[in-house]
Amino acid sequence: MACAQTGSGKTAAFCFPIISGIMRGEYVQRPRAPRTSYPLALILSPTRELSCQIHDEARKFSYQTGVKVVLRELERGVDILVATPGRLVDLLERARVSLQVIRYLALDEADRMLDMGFEPQIRKIVEQMGMPPPGVRQTMLFSATFPKEIQRLACDFLSNYIFLAVGRVGSSTDLIVQRVEYVHESDKRSHLMDLLHAQRENGAHGKQALTLVFVETKRGADSLENWLYMNGFPATSIHGDRSQQERELALRSFKSGRTPILVATDVAARGLDIPHVAHVVNFDLPNDIDDYVHRIGRTGRAGKSGLATAFFNENNLSMAKPLAELMQEANQEVPAWLTRYASRASYGGGKNRRSGGNRFGGRDFRRESSFNRGMDYYGGGNSSGAYGISAGYGGYGPGVTSAWD
Repeated sequence: MACAQTGSGKTAAFCFPIISGIMRGEYVQRPRAPRTSYPLALILSPTRELSCQIHDEARKFSYQTGVKVVLRELERGVDILVATPGRLVDLLERARVSLQVIRYLALDEADRMLDMGFEPQIRKIVEQMGMPPPGVRQTMLFSATFPKEIQRLACDFLSNYIFLAVGRVGSSTDLIVQRVEYVHESDKRSHLMDLLHAQRENGAHGKQALTLVFVETKRGADSLENWLYMNGFPATSIHGDRSQQERELALRSFKSGRTPILVATDVAARGLDIPHVAHVVNFDLPNDIDDYVHRIGRTGRAGKSGLATAFFNENNLSMAKPLAELMQEANQEVPAWLTRYASRASYGGGKNRRSGGNRFGGRDFRRESSFNRGMDYYGGGNSSGAYGISAGYGGYGPGVTSAWD
């Protein structure tokens, strides 16, 4: 179970050991069945876009292995399957895929998949579809946040596991400059336009500098995209109601700089690694500080600097305290007015409550659980460090494919 800051390279952290293990491991006899594929490794992620990204990265990592990498075409054979839970369940029920020889299972953005309605599908995949049990397979769960309640849930899929924390879990990197501005709801669009005009005048909105704008609703994304376009700002949008083809086209247009503004719901908040995102704007603040952390993590990645601006008003009072704490923790300047709101906020113990980083899962919950007191587990006296990830089993030469909703 591994936690690390956004943009720190978690995809490589699970792809390299899987690929290495498959190439070095012992031969695995795979059954022969018409139209059924028997992957050795399964990587699950919550969205189609993230699955595509992981697939592309895995192809790069397995480059020049002498193995043909395929996308979608399972009939060509597959060693590593990248999928969303819904699409995989469909393939399993149609006997297009079998999990009986799986040696490696990786869940990317694991906390979201276990917390956002995917749990029944995950349980079906792991416990009811013939997958080898923990101990026979190696299981890796990765995310930038891992709250205690989700850690408890994730224990069902792990056996005597290592908990690994890298960096300030649940916090943003110092490379992201965070700004919070008080903006009335009715003034948000004009304020956004002022920001975009300023960026354009400063030359920050050329082909290689991109702005990602987060909104709360799908309708709001479409409306804001249209308004920006009508006001001379090339923009596109991505949300759950758009077709797969529309979402892929929108991301491609954004990455290329043809439409350097992307308006998005939280479908784009997790995992996506888009080069040259210079500015993330929280047009609508989320209701959970975890989501804020993931959103602003779309900039300031892989050692680059970034800017994150949030619009705050009376509708966001529940976010005042956790937002102020997060900014202070990341050595950011906290506006005096936000500090006043935070001091008046009820602590209440709600979803946004934080305690020394533990809200995000910066510590192994087993340390604090009387249920597990005295339990042996790897990781010993320190829940963070540099542990190797063992790898074994598998045939020679990983092929990589993907499946998604």
